[in-house]
Amino acid sequence: MTAALEIKGLHAWYGESHILHGVDLHVGQGEVVTLLGRNGAGRTTTLRAVLGLTGSRKGSIRVNGAETIGMATHRIAHLGIGYCPEERGIFASLSCEENLMLPPRVSSEGGMSIDEIYAMFPNLRERARSQGSRLSGGEQQMLAVARILRTGAHLLLLDEISEGLAPVIVSKLGEMIRTLKAKGYTVVMVEQNFRFAAPLADRFYVMEHGSIVESFSAAQLREKEATLHELLGV
Repeated sequence: MTAALEIKGLHAWYGESHILHGVDLHVGQGEVVTLLGRNGAGRTTTLRAVLGLTGSRKGSIRVNGAETIGMATHRIAHLGIGYCPEERGIFASLSCEENLMLPPRVSSEGGMSIDEIYAMFPNLRERARSQGSRLSGGEQQMLAVARILRTGAHLLLLDEISEGLAPVIVSKLGEMIRTLKAKGYTVVMVEQNFRFAAPLADRFYVMEHGSIVESFSAAQLREKEATLHELLGV
């Protein structure tokens, strides 16, 4: 399978803190891959390292075959990567639609139109004129994801998008990921909510202390239940 993202021997630091210790992972084009692990395992740092947002990096990170170690963050993004951080990062003083008009293109293919976004997220159409600060947590999360879809990115890095949201919103986000997969997007998710991630992902990586300690496919999920319970408490 052609690699949308291939990481080999990745080490990453924040200042003098050595967070990632030789991470290896492979994400094929069109796959949904989930990074599992307890808080502090290095999952978010792995996503941030892909974009060059950590203090320093060593190893290899290839995006669609292009080596990005040493590449500036804005150039990495223009390889077609969209990052949705855990804190969402929407502009609270702007309306929902104004937020959707701001993102730059990171791909020559162009991103989803406003109408396509509203078809995928009807809640956002209803709240188009509402300030970001007046949106519910679920609507803010939908807006955060919708913004990166506007950029034309086809490799999506999603950090804890289901965290703290009502079950009905979590279900809608699951439908969104299935739709994006059907359209050929590649998705890497960091998730604490195993019940949300389990039916969506093609493959799983488990992280502990900044390293990958287990990897398996969706087909192997049942046989890995005891291991996951030991590592994650699920």
